Amino acid sequence: MKVIENVKKGKNVVIRDFVNIYECEIGDNTKIAAFVEIRRGVKIGKNCKIEPFTFIPEGVIIEDEVFIGPHVTFTNDKYPRATTDTGKLKNDKDWKISKIVVKRRASIGAGAVILPDITIGENALVGAGAVVTKDVPSNKIVLGNPAKVVGDVEK
Repeated sequence: MKVIENVKKGKNVVIRDFVNIYECEIGDNTKIAAFVEIRRGVKIGKNCKIEPFTFIPEGVIIEDEVFIGPHVTFTNDKYPRATTDTGKLKNDKDWKISKIVVKRRASIGAGAVILPDITIGENALVGAGAVVTKDVPSNKIVLGNPAKVVGDVEK
C-alpha cells in the first residue's frame, strides 16, 4: 500500500511500497525505499537515495546526490509538545517549523537523528547513530552523540 498525494515527481523516480508521501517534490532518478514518510513542502533533489524507515518532515530540503540511510530521523520542532499551554491538542498553527538543509553529495548513516535548524554541508558524512545538534561543515565526517567532527572526507 502506498499513499502518494500531490507529489511533484521528476523522471525515473522509484517509490517502493508502504510509503506515505504527500505535497512534496522529488527530483529525477531519486529512489525512495519502503516504509518512508515524506511530508508536505519537503524538497528532494536529483539522484538521491532514501533508505527504508526514514522520516522527513516539513522544513527539510535535500539537495542532489544525497544518500539517507535507513532509520534516519529528521526533527523540525525545537520545543515539541502535544498540547498548548491551555491544554488543547496542538495543530499546524501552534508551532514554528524549523528548517534543515542537506547539501549536495552529503551522506547520512543509518539511525542518525538530525535536530532542527541544521545544515549538513556539501559532501559531508554523518556516521551511523550520530545525533546532529549543530551544523556539519562541508567535506567533514561527524560521529557520536552529540556529533563531533572526527575527520575529512577524502575526495
